[in-house]
Formats: sequence, structure tokens, C-alpha cells
Amino acid sequence: MVEAIGSVEGSLEVVSDSTYVVNCFRDRWWEGWIKRGWKGSRGQPVANQDLWKPLVEMVLDRNVRFRWVKGHSGDPMNDLVDSLAVQAATTQLPVSGEGDP
Repeated sequence: MVEAIGSVEGSLEVVSDSTYVVNCFRDRWWEGWIKRGWKGSRGQPVANQDLWKPLVEMVLDRNVRFRWVKGHSGDPMNDLVDSLAVQAATTQLPVSGEGDP
């Protein structure tokens, strides 16, 4: 996600079926994580800090909005991204999402 956000200039809307990602930014969970030294509300280290830290930093430097969509619900772009992720995981090769869904 960091590479994708970094490749687009200007304001951006990230559409995701991950409530964890969307809620982190919508509800500003990251503020508490930083305040507590990257620990969650129960005092445990935030999982995947190596992914979260650069993402939070990049979002703070940009005008990025997050919107949730239900996965596997017929949203054309979400279905396309899901199929690309499955294909990449299966083949262990990068794939491109260029073109119409």
C-alpha cells in the first residue's frame, strides 16, 4: 500500500475491504499507537509495525482518505484487486491491474 500511495500525486482515496486499515485512519488509532510507543490499547506491541509506521508517516504527509467496501460483494475494483492478489500469491509473480475491471 505504501508503494501505491507513493506512486500517486495529490489527494487520494484508498478503498479497502479491510476494516482494520480503514478504521486505523478513520478513528485515528495511529495517534494512540504513537503516543504509547507503538503499543495497542492493551499494552501489547502493535503487530506489523514495519508496515504500519511508513504507511502512517506517508498518510500524515498527504491528503489521503480511506473508505471501506465489503469484500466479495460485487464491487468491480475490489473483486479485481482480490483476483490479482490471489494470482500473485499463487504464482509468486507480480501482476498488473491495468485496464478495466
